[in-house]
Amino acid sequence: MNAADASGPVPRLGSVLFLCGMNAIRSPMAEAIARAMLPASIYIASAGVRTGQRDPFVDTVLREHGLDLGERRPQRYEDLADGYFDLIVTMAPEAHHAALDATGTSSVEVEFWPMPDPSATEGTREQILDAYRDVYARIERQIRERLLPSAR
Repeated sequence: MNAADASGPVPRLGSVLFLCGMNAIRSPMAEAIARAMLPASIYIASAGVRTGQRDPFVDTVLREHGLDLGERRPQRYEDLADGYFDLIVTMAPEAHHAALDATGTSSVEVEFWPMPDPSATEGTREQILDAYRDVYARIERQIRERLLPSAR
């Protein structure tokens, strides 16, 4: 089932993919947050529809929360070894359309969690970091509300 809008907690979640434009900001941030919040039994990955570069502001904001991406590098959706997921969470319109096209009639749920692109923020370093912190908080809230087992 493909769902553009979330209507309730996802039942029996075994695997989740976070998908955005370049797997540089929103989806790797979501992957790190989900790994920290969700049970270890849930397989969590992230990817982008295009090739991206690792964003140092993501590392800074994750470190503020005691999280780390390690040596992880951005990867493309089409390069994933395993393309099956119980849930694909898209975070940009381009990613949402790509996921819907790729999943077709598969029994995977696709949810769109629109997230702003903090890399478009201008200003001081602190103002830019605040935009990244805002995205972190939005993602954390969505994971808590939609994916935590206690919410199911």
